[in-house]
Amino acid sequence: MIIWQADFYKHLSQTNENNTTWNLIICDQNSSIIHEASCQQSEANSNWLIAELESLVKQYSPDVVKVFRPQCLSLFQLLGKALGIYIEATRRTSQLKQILKDKFPSSVKLEQSPPQAVPENLWGDKWRLATFKAGDFLDYFRDRPIPIKDLPEELNPIDLGIASDIKIPGLVIYGGRQSMYLARWLADNQPVSLNYIPTDVEKSGGLILESGLVDRWVLLTFEDSEMAQSAQKYEQQKEDSQGLHFLLIQPDDSGMTETGIWLLKKEEF
Repeated sequence: MIIWQADFYKHLSQTNENNTTWNLIICDQNSSIIHEASCQQSEANSNWLIAELESLVKQYSPDVVKVFRPQCLSLFQLLGKALGIYIEATRRTSQLKQILKDKFPSSVKLEQSPPQAVPENLWGDKWRLATFKAGDFLDYFRDRPIPIKDLPEELNPIDLGIASDIKIPGLVIYGGRQSMYLARWLADNQPVSLNYIPTDVEKSGGLILESGLVDRWVLLTFEDSEMAQSAQKYEQQKEDSQGLHFLLIQPDDSGMTETGIWLLKKEEF
């Protein structure tokens, strides 16, 4: 499968405020730059993008083009429609982001709005923090009859060099009757990472869900010193697992069935 990572972004000249250009850059999964080009702001539209990439697409026939920047996503979607390419909106474009950071550090940073509240009608019965051994994680969940799964190949613990006995931390939500509704809502919003944000180091805080390209959600909050300690330990365990963690939705705590599973890892802007 041929996978590209692409970006098309505005670049303000440091020497001439009136000279605004748009830079196009495409790389592959091995961090090799496939194509670079630029145009004036007056030319920055889907027609320019299609004309610039049509011959390249015919030559290489990419299966997927991954795009992380919301501001150019619609332009790439028009490109995909015109040239018959699948455009995937995803934060997981680490190779491209590293290239951009090396070239134009400020070009990668994206603005985010304050976290929103998860709809109350989706919330489950209870939740807990848990761990799962890295060496067993994918084999176990791949074989389970779970309706909704998101276990990206690029997050395979073995490929990331994570020792099999390292514990991957995560959140388990017992959704009860709302289990499938919650799992479907999560699937629609594309979870990326789940991070503990303390409001009081000793006793309160919350877990913030990063999803989609720039969205954030307050998944849960608590005012409990024991839970705050557990959440701090959760963040420490994420450091040991190279940031790898999970979100698991179950109807109850019987351990017999699961509704949804996501393997997560924070993506820096």
